[in-house]
Amino acid sequence: MAGLWHRRAMNPASFLLPIAVAATLLLPPFLFYARALADIAVCLVDVLFLIHCTQTSHWAWLKRPWVWLAATLFVWQLVSSIINGPAHSVLEGAVIFRLFLFVAALEDWVLTNPTVRRTLWAVLAVLGAWTFIQCWEQFLFHHNINGYERWPDGALTGPFYKPRAGEIFMFVSLSGLMPAILMLSRRRKGPWLTGLALALLVTTMVLIGQRMPNLILLLGLCITGLLVKKLRLPLAAALVLGVLVLVLLPHISPPTHAKLVTKFAAQMGNFFGSAYGQLYTRAAVMVSAHPLLGFGFEGFKDYCPDPAYFHGIFGIPNAENGGAAACNIHPHNYYFQIATMAGLPGLFMFIFMVALWLTKMARALRPSTDAVQAMLFVVTCAIYWPIASTSGMFTFDTAGWVFMLTGFGLAASARDINQSASIKNK
Repeated sequence: MAGLWHRRAMNPASFLLPIAVAATLLLPPFLFYARALADIAVCLVDVLFLIHCTQTSHWAWLKRPWVWLAATLFVWQLVSSIINGPAHSVLEGAVIFRLFLFVAALEDWVLTNPTVRRTLWAVLAVLGAWTFIQCWEQFLFHHNINGYERWPDGALTGPFYKPRAGEIFMFVSLSGLMPAILMLSRRRKGPWLTGLALALLVTTMVLIGQRMPNLILLLGLCITGLLVKKLRLPLAAALVLGVLVLVLLPHISPPTHAKLVTKFAAQMGNFFGSAYGQLYTRAAVMVSAHPLLGFGFEGFKDYCPDPAYFHGIFGIPNAENGGAAACNIHPHNYYFQIATMAGLPGLFMFIFMVALWLTKMARALRPSTDAVQAMLFVVTCAIYWPIASTSGMFTFDTAGWVFMLTGFGLAASARDINQSASIKNK
């Protein structure tokens, strides 16, 4: 034993993977409460992965088509950032490479071990349960464990101070809680227990009171219903209950009803006159003016106030609140964000890269035997659904979840494909 320890101590490379695994497992709780530490964890995994690749000549991952697309997209937007400036756009555009490298590290190194993948899923499930408990504590007792009350607009903040619970609950419920619900559905009394669990999940998201996370969760549950036949009836019952909760919201939580129903209906009734419609119109105008390279990493924020783009497009006029009032730090949609960063070529690269990711996960689907992989496919579909209002893709509050779940899904899918190929060869 002493000799084995001595050999490990003399070989620092043997400690690279355990450190990277620990950083990855700590990433979700860091994303909850310590964004700076989360970013450090991602950077640490990247550095350790590159050291590992250098020491072991493990460079096969560079041949993956999605890696080439990611590298080309990165270079394209960086060139655009250099051309358009200013300096902060170049600097911020230069560091997004770490996120794509992190996906590759998870897929090809950190999460290749089934035990590590199960542990990461358990972490996500615990965080999903924690968010669920904190939302209900805040709803029933008017404060969470830290004493924070609901947001003034009625939104439940769950375990957070600000209204971040909606998007995060969508991430952890689909990737953490839903695999457990799928496993539960296989038991003898599964349909009843599954229906109850789904009802609680849907009701919690409605009460959180954030519009887009509700819609994206609904999308994810519908995809799940298409994949898992025995889940369709419990899911339909849970969605009916969700509609009933919406109907009762004026009595349960009037501020939540005003935001979730009244305001949403008003926005959809005059979408292109709404703040989101103005953002998308402005982004489309900007891309049409610079379709080849876009405006660089921070191009939307820096160039949106330019009067040259204060007009409509495709017959969509500039609404009464146009001008600089139609601007924000990003266009609130991943695809518009990429297009304003890197033009139409960058947008096509991004679309093809996402298509490669989803294709790989779809080919590995076996919902009846691997609920975690199936739900990672579902949450990835939900993340990259194009018709959605989103946070900034490279803002680390969101980016940490997006790229971690993408890498997790690819790692789980690679495992299944290899197993399938092995069985066929036998």
